[in-house]
Amino acid sequence: MKSTPSPAAAGQRRRPQQSRARQTEKALRQAFVQVLVERGWDAVTVREVTLVAGTALGSFYDYFSSKEDLARVSLHLRSKQLLVVLRQATEAGTGQSMADIAAAAIDALLQAHRARPRDWAAHYLLERHFSGLAAYRQMYQRFIDAWAAALNHASDLKPDFPLQDAARVCQTIVYGLFVHAHLQSADGPDHDRLRREARTAVMGYLRELARPGPPPDQVP
Repeated sequence: MKSTPSPAAAGQRRRPQQSRARQTEKALRQAFVQVLVERGWDAVTVREVTLVAGTALGSFYDYFSSKEDLARVSLHLRSKQLLVVLRQATEAGTGQSMADIAAAAIDALLQAHRARPRDWAAHYLLERHFSGLAAYRQMYQRFIDAWAAALNHASDLKPDFPLQDAARVCQTIVYGLFVHAHLQSADGPDHDRLRREARTAVMGYLRELARPGPPPDQVP
């Protein structure tokens, strides 16, 4: 008699519906990050993750097919967390100036990084290894769309403002600064400095883009 593969082994990761199941999956993800930060990727094993999480080894495969699968899920959920933070911050700023909306977005994203900077460093490092190109592009576009939606509700938005271009550059600036600031420091970045740098770069770009005359890319 052939054994029936688990949902995760068959490529269909079980979605936890009950509270206890959700807590088990969350515990596994938190344990994974803890082991990853303390010991590095090569030292992460499924057994070690389950020991730290306090769950049975077999239960791991109810939710994830491998440690690589767990890494990808963790990456997706952490990126989604930032996306929610960005949307909430900018929705609250509807009707404010473009500069104020951008500043609120930067502050909210920075606040989300403050508590556990080493976890975020691990996240960004893993992102380079386990985010497929299609998935990466899809998530990045969601952040661009969130920036575009935010800037579109600014009180000082002009009819000819290049919204999509502005959103793409804002996301690129903030993402680039945040990633490298967390990867370059073992103890986490200087958050006040990171805030100043991100605000200066984004505000300067938006001011230049809003100036009368041809767009910056058409200036000889």
